[in-house]
Parts: sequence; structure tokens; C-alpha cells
Amino acid sequence: MSTDVVILGAAETEELGKLPHLSTMELHLQSARRALADAGLRLDQVDGIASVSTGGPGPVAVAHALGITPTYVDGTSVGGSSFLFHVRHAVAAIRAGHAEVVLITHGESGRSRVGAAPWARPVDSAMAQFEMPYGVLGPPTTFTVPALRFLHETGNTIEQMAEVAVAQRRWSSRNTRAMYRDELTVDDVLSARQVAWPFTLLMCCLVTDGGGALVVTSREFAEAHGSDQPLVQVTGTGEAATTPLVSQMEDMSRCRQFELSSQAAFREAGMGPSDIDHLMIYDAFAHVPLFGLEDMGFVGRGESGAFVAEGHTSPGGSLPMNTNGGGLSYTHTGMYGMFAIQESVRQLRGQAEAQVDDVETSLVLGNGGMFMSAATLVLTRG
Repeated sequence: MSTDVVILGAAETEELGKLPHLSTMELHLQSARRALADAGLRLDQVDGIASVSTGGPGPVAVAHALGITPTYVDGTSVGGSSFLFHVRHAVAAIRAGHAEVVLITHGESGRSRVGAAPWARPVDSAMAQFEMPYGVLGPPTTFTVPALRFLHETGNTIEQMAEVAVAQRRWSSRNTRAMYRDELTVDDVLSARQVAWPFTLLMCCLVTDGGGALVVTSREFAEAHGSDQPLVQVTGTGEAATTPLVSQMEDMSRCRQFELSSQAAFREAGMGPSDIDHLMIYDAFAHVPLFGLEDMGFVGRGESGAFVAEGHTSPGGSLPMNTNGGGLSYTHTGMYGMFAIQESVRQLRGQAEAQVDDVETSLVLGNGGMFMSAATLVLTRG
């Protein structure tokens, strides 16, 4: 029988939003120390470290700054889904005996750019050859193509895509840490400043500063050494990657890695969509949760827009989704996956500000790049 692996500690930086007084490294360190305090562990009990290796200090620098000498290091860097990959890899490392306690950290000065790496200029790349000549550069323009193709192929509408932002603002209105809390209407979303068709400003993620960290270990270690915090078990995991470029997607109206990673996680957990009480889908833009709902099998093809518009993902709905407000209203530092995991942990512990009743299972779906990579976690209480 495989070892049960749990999330023992979870914490974000004390503040989120505009933090020009904190560097990228300081965001990593603050979140790491807060997560260890949450877990009831000391720095010298950590023997594994994981962090994105590009665009920031990386796991070795973070470990050195904390005074940790890790014997397990993971620097997987595949966009905003990387932290879900780190959890999956930590589970495997702990079960294989390569580590006992893995600290996963994230810190990003996405808005203030304090200590952040300069923006890359991909002049000698596939992007420069196949996308930039057509005026496509960065998420707001790149993501428009699959969004429009998805709407065309499935029959979902732009108005229904706007409902995603409306539903998530209903959640963030209950969350004092959310950057935006005023509720919205579909008309508000559609009449907001146009960014790139079909996206208005309110369909695009925030740009913030912040960080978060997780402490992952075996149930046996947690029960012997950890705090009295409720344990969250990592019950199923999956990962997949397809292409680094939207222009190379086989089918722009589907995200194949959403399907593959969720299938793997469901198989490992011995569950299916009907077993999930709470859902966190990475929402860099308003269309991504619609892709996720359909590609993971929570609804049928072309049914996601109506599902959200009918209130199923809103407070009181049948499938509460993105209950912190998501990347559209809560926070989005540039790589959002860590914050999605944090909210799932809070919901399973019964500690969320916008708490859902009786959450026993939560699924987190992370998206990396523009539909480049994906990872899925099925988390359970206890």
C-alpha cells in the first residue's frame, strides 16, 4: 500500500496586491516561513525544496537564503501550473524515500517588478517565427485565438464567458483579501475597456505581487511532528504537456492536457467528476474555466457557459468554483497555480473566508503558458 502524502502547511504572504517594499526573494522567504509555522515545523526538518527555476531566484537560492541544505531539489518550470507539478513530484519523492519534508515556494513581484527578471525578448524562437509576425505576443493577444475558436465550435457565447467574471466576483465579494470585491453584471464586463477581442479588461487576470508556500510530507511524519492543523491528503495527481505555442495546437477549441492530467488524477484517486465537491480552475482569462469544465468532463461539450450562467459555480451552486475570486478578482502574480492550491487547502480545512459547507474533496486544475502544460490535483480532507 502506498504511503499517504499530505499537505501539512500552507500559507500566502501576509499581504497580496501592490507590494513595492518586498522583492521577489522576500516574497518567497516570507511565504516559506509562514507555511512552516502553519505546519509546526522547523527549517532544519526540511530536506526537500521546490520552486520555479526561471524568472525568479530558483530553488537553490531560496534554500540557501533560508539556511536549508536540501537533498531533494525540484526546479520544474512550466508556467503557472508548475506548483501543481511540484506537489505531484513531491508525492513521488516522499514515497520513494528521496525526501521526508518538501517545501514548495512561490514569490513573484508581478506588478512592482522588484527583484524580478527582465521580460524576455523572444527574438530567436519559434514564437518569433510563427506568431509575432502576426501581431501576437503575450497572453492577452495569444489567448484570443483559442477563445474565439472555442466559442465558435461549442456554441458558448461571449455573454456566457462574461458570466465567469461575474460568478467569481460573487465569491471575491466575500473575501477580504481579494483585490477586487465589488460585484459585477454581465453588462459591466462587456462594457469594460477592450483589451483584445473578445477580451475586455474584466475578462483578464489581475497583475499583482505576492507569494505562497506549501509543506508536503507523509501522514506518518505529519502526525508525529506537525501542528494540529487539519491534514489535506494528496489523493490523485496528473500532469501533461502538448505544445509551447498556441499556433501549434492540434485543436484550438480543446485543451488536451486538461483532459489527460485530470484523467490521470481521477484514476489515481479512484474518483470521477461527480465525486468533487469544490473546484479550482486556473483562470488567467475568463475562457479557461469553460475549457476546464468541458475538457475534464464536469459538463458536456458546449454546456459550460450555460452551467456558469445558471449559477452552478456561484455561492449556493452545485459545484462551487474559484471560491477565492480566482485570478480575475483575488490575485494573479503571473503564475497563479500556488494560489489555487492554497484556496483548496483552506476549503478542505474549513478555514476559507468564503467557506463552502461540507467540502470533502477538491480538485485543482493548473494551466501553464498559453495551453502549454497542465497538472491536476485531487485533494481530500483528513
